[in-house]
Amino acid sequence: MATSDKVVETVIVGNYVEMETEGKPNDMKARLSKFLWHGGSAYDAWFSCASNQVAQVLLTLPYSFSQLGMLSGICFQLFYGLLGSWTAYLISVLYVEYRTRKEREKVEFRNHVIQWFEVLDGLLGKYWRNVGLAFNCTFLLFGSVIQLIACASNIYYINDNLDKRTWTYIFGACCATTVFIPSFHNYRMWSFLGLVMTTYTAWYLTIASLLHGQVEGVKHSGPAKIVLYFTGATNILYTFGGHAVTVEIMHAMWKPQKFKAIYLLATLYVLTLTLPSAAAVYWAFGDMLLNHSNAFALLPRSPSRDMAVILMLIHQFITFGFACTPLYFVWEKAIGMHECKSLCKRAAARLPVVIPIWFLAIIFPFFGPINSTVGSLLVSFTVYIIPALAHMFTFKSSAARENAVEQPPKFMGRWVGTYMMNSFVVVWVLIVGFGFGGWASVTNFVHQINTFGLFTKCYQCPPTMPPPLPHLNATAAPPPLHHPLNHTHSP
Repeated sequence: MATSDKVVETVIVGNYVEMETEGKPNDMKARLSKFLWHGGSAYDAWFSCASNQVAQVLLTLPYSFSQLGMLSGICFQLFYGLLGSWTAYLISVLYVEYRTRKEREKVEFRNHVIQWFEVLDGLLGKYWRNVGLAFNCTFLLFGSVIQLIACASNIYYINDNLDKRTWTYIFGACCATTVFIPSFHNYRMWSFLGLVMTTYTAWYLTIASLLHGQVEGVKHSGPAKIVLYFTGATNILYTFGGHAVTVEIMHAMWKPQKFKAIYLLATLYVLTLTLPSAAAVYWAFGDMLLNHSNAFALLPRSPSRDMAVILMLIHQFITFGFACTPLYFVWEKAIGMHECKSLCKRAAARLPVVIPIWFLAIIFPFFGPINSTVGSLLVSFTVYIIPALAHMFTFKSSAARENAVEQPPKFMGRWVGTYMMNSFVVVWVLIVGFGFGGWASVTNFVHQINTFGLFTKCYQCPPTMPPPLPHLNATAAPPPLHHPLNHTHSP
């Protein structure tokens, strides 16, 4: 075993020099640029994983708690956090296996980013590659759409002079600037800042809710309906399914074999943010969250809340880049621009990727419900079912198991225990995540379309009150503050 680890250490040496100037920096400016721009350590990978995992979904988890109830909300977070960490470990094992085999064959990955569909192609063939590519790209496409929707939803709470659709236009243009970030190798500073921002926001939600106290007559009736229950559960499935970019993050590391436990450590930190914030907001506002999928909507405006909104906006820009960068790579490879060393040419070639994301964010601005739909239909296969099946099929022969670069951990029962765990992941996610979750989330999503319509101008915004006419009685009852239809009510 020690000999095998030594071989991996020498084979995988991180030939990752994409779009960089070779040679050691010889002045202060170059050293500063390298410190802020060129990240490839285990710490960089941890920041990338943690920052990417806990983006805008932090604001929708209290909404999920109102659908699930407090106990189920906590249990599902812990359960899917561990399940996500396991499948991220499987992806890392398959990546190391693929890259080690290729580099032993003297394949050069200079200026080439290995992606998940290429790992599947190299280990299992073109059919696996095609399925993995379809699910991964579709998930990342809608993951980028969700970040754009979240930007418009958040900024509205500090500036409602423009409707959410107009804000989507503006932030779509801003997020398009991510085409200039070459790869995950260059997210060192952004990943660190992103995690600081979400940490602030999480603890703001927690402390502000506790200081606010429970609203008068607060009710905690969840779980009230089975549709809402599984909708909330699939949003949490989505929360801990952010490892669709695991391969790209690993490839940006100088020593990818050190990734094995990084995602688990990132998840443990993320749980210290998601559990207190979701529980505190749900405790304070209860069933009111059923009509407010964004937690910012219920907290009173203050400088602290405005700061949290601004920080989340910046972080969503970063997370948009995380989700979109693998799509940029796929597009570059499709048009033959991936190994081009000109940053400007590659940035120009990437721009068409942003257009459909922009368009979809305008069609489906349903912040909250769209998370559950993407979780059940795409995340379930992309980062749970396919990695578990791929690991089982890659090592189904005794020869493959004997020659595996990475042997399963002893505490999991080696190959037998790993096979049983993978089988459980496939069955559970297929039935509960995709089956029940897909039914519930699609039912809820269709209800959003029927209630608000496609291309809705301002989703969940309070209706604007027209100025009173002179002949009307000034003592007439005011119109309702919120939309009369409960957007989470099952049809």
